[in-house]
Amino acid sequence: MKDIFKVAIDGPSGAGKSTIAKAVAKNLGIDYVDTGAMYRAVGYKASSRGVSPEDREAVKHLMEDTDIDFADGDIILDGEIINDKIRTPEISKAASLYSAIPEVREKLVELQKEMARKSDVVMDGRDIGTCVLPEADVKVYLTASSLVRARRRYRELTEKGIACDLKEIEQDILDRDHRDMHREHSPLVQAEDAVYLDSSDMTLDQVVDAIGRLIDQKIDGQAGGRP
Repeated sequence: MKDIFKVAIDGPSGAGKSTIAKAVAKNLGIDYVDTGAMYRAVGYKASSRGVSPEDREAVKHLMEDTDIDFADGDIILDGEIINDKIRTPEISKAASLYSAIPEVREKLVELQKEMARKSDVVMDGRDIGTCVLPEADVKVYLTASSLVRARRRYRELTEKGIACDLKEIEQDILDRDHRDMHREHSPLVQAEDAVYLDSSDMTLDQVVDAIGRLIDQKIDGQAGGRP
């Protein structure tokens, strides 16, 4: 088996990629990289500083002075833990806008590739299997209906005490799907060699088990035994 084992999980907003990828990585005992959180961090920083996505020069300077890292399950932006600050509908919209900017994608993709060069990883996002880790050992395209994704996001936000509207959340999800699938750079598409997995009628454990079986099959075909 190769020295480095890579799992890529792509899919639209609200499909549960982060939760699933984190669980898969834990089962494997390898690193998890939440690329969506990295774009949310950029959206959070740019919004907080009043940097418009239309001001490309300002965005470029912002990225030159941005450091993003993960530690013990936390996402750290310029030395500050920002876990809860980036999990709002507003930051979700901002992440989608800034993620379409080439200068943003270039820096974050390079950071993501560097992380994957150093250790075994499970990485989730929208262009992992097609752009960031085209050589990934296992690729999954994880999705669910827009209503199911909206209900999941609604439950997540209300449990945190954040007031929200289910219909507005679903519309935001549909709008983001359109932006992500039609952006010029690295649009959201299913990699040709990715396994399509619709989780609309599946529990979290069922999805994790399904991906685990795919990984086991790949590992057995390479050398036997998990990494």
